Amino acid sequence: MRYITAVLIGLSATLGWSQERENDTIETNVINVVKPYTPSISDAFKVKETPTIDDDVTASKKAVEYNIFSFPVASTFTPAKGSAAKVEQEKPKKLYDNYATLGFGSYTTILGEVYLNHAISRTDNVGGYVRHHSSQGGIENALLDDHFYNSKVNINYARTLRDLSWNVEGGFLHQAYNWYGLPQPYFTTESPETHMDVNHTFYGAHVGGDITFEDAYVQDVGVAFRHFGDDFGSGENRFKADASADIPIGDEVISTALVVDYLGGSFDRSYYLNQTLKYGNFNIGIMPTYRIEHDDLTLDLGVSTYYLNDIENGENTFYIYPNISASYRLVNEVLMAYGGIKGGLLQNTYYDFAQDNPFVSPTLYVMPTDQQYNAYVGLKGKVSNSVSYDIKGGYFAENDKALFKNNALVVTGAEEVYQFANSYGVVYDDVSTFNIGGALNVDVNRNFTLGIKADYFIYDTDNEAEAWNLPNITASLFMDYQISDHWFAGANLYYAGERKAQMNFTPVVPVQTVTLDGYFDANAHLGYHINDKLSVFAKVNNIANQDYNRWLNYPVQSLQALAGATYKFDF
Repeated sequence: MRYITAVLIGLSATLGWSQERENDTIETNVINVVKPYTPSISDAFKVKETPTIDDDVTASKKAVEYNIFSFPVASTFTPAKGSAAKVEQEKPKKLYDNYATLGFGSYTTILGEVYLNHAISRTDNVGGYVRHHSSQGGIENALLDDHFYNSKVNINYARTLRDLSWNVEGGFLHQAYNWYGLPQPYFTTESPETHMDVNHTFYGAHVGGDITFEDAYVQDVGVAFRHFGDDFGSGENRFKADASADIPIGDEVISTALVVDYLGGSFDRSYYLNQTLKYGNFNIGIMPTYRIEHDDLTLDLGVSTYYLNDIENGENTFYIYPNISASYRLVNEVLMAYGGIKGGLLQNTYYDFAQDNPFVSPTLYVMPTDQQYNAYVGLKGKVSNSVSYDIKGGYFAENDKALFKNNALVVTGAEEVYQFANSYGVVYDDVSTFNIGGALNVDVNRNFTLGIKADYFIYDTDNEAEAWNLPNITASLFMDYQISDHWFAGANLYYAGERKAQMNFTPVVPVQTVTLDGYFDANAHLGYHINDKLSVFAKVNNIANQDYNRWLNYPVQSLQALAGATYKFDF
């Protein structure tokens, strides 16, 4: 009871205090905030007292004193002063601007060459060369004289400036050969024809020049004029000009080549008739090309257009050819695939025919070859830094392709020394050719290089029975070896497969197709540098001593040996 009374008294007091608070008055005031509240963290109180550990495990450290007793040591060693290692540098070889070579050999062979080059000033240069190769003949079983000589002279002058460079040159040509290929056994040593003078001479002169521009739309321009003839009244003139330029069209550039080619010539007679043969044509070619480059792909898209005016026959013809090529790097600097399809109008000339086959008669009909297309694909690359290769295949079609064909025997009424089936003429036919081949180059080091090349051909003709005198296989090998600082050597090997030729001299059987055997020609040379200026050398040609015929009834010289010297000098 006493507890209840105390609780009631306390509750009464609380209620009375609450009622008193409710009657208080609350005043309203305006509070202006001058600065926003920015909280901050006060520095914490750090206990700067190191606790002590007092247990039985802790052991006290003992003070350790080190005493070093120094005493001198007697020594007689004195270190040598260091010096930088020296690398022995090879003395650079002296390079000369001029040289002269002279050699003599079997078959009374003379080989000579002089090359001159002189810098007049920092921008101007003059040079030239003289070459001569002759032999007095002596081929076994040849019924007629087979001597020959070939001489050439060339002079040039060049200037190089900041924005352009130009060059002019001119030269002369003098060659002599014999139509010694009388067919045997139709002719023998007793035949009166063996006393004929079958010598004939070619001569020529040329002049030309070119100019190259830097940072210009027109890149280069070239012109050339050549006169060529013989001692049988033949004459030929050719003028050719070409230029290349980059033509901007919008944001693109079209590379364009322009060719202007004139050819005119005549022969005193045809092979059978005593009447003048004349030929001549004028053609203009334009070849625009657009290049696309994307990553490892390079693609050239273009066409070649030609206008041909046959001056003698008064005919005009337009030609359009593809001009497309592409290359793709399959493996960077190791393997690249390439291909293309191209065509063009090929200008044939008496000069070119005579250089390929010096036994042609001066009674040719000269006309251009229409190469409709030349399609090819290939792979090339490197096996290593010293071994590179190129494998390719192609198929091309040519209309009016020139083929060398034996001239027939003029049985009665022969007036010229080349009418005894001992000369060659030119026939034209539409020929398709399939080709597959490859090349391998090996650079073992800078002292030894080796190259091998081989090609296989299949021909298909329209009118002629065979692709006359074209080999089905060609192969070559070259090797150069610098044995030591003084000794050097080299070799060249060449193989030509079977060729088809026409034998047209027997009155009973007018025409026969014969197969010329393939031949292998091996040549080697060895030399010795006496000093920087003077060297001596020896050469051997046709080492296998093969008695082969490069052309029907034209055997070549057997084993040939030649020795000589080369002298280098400066002015």
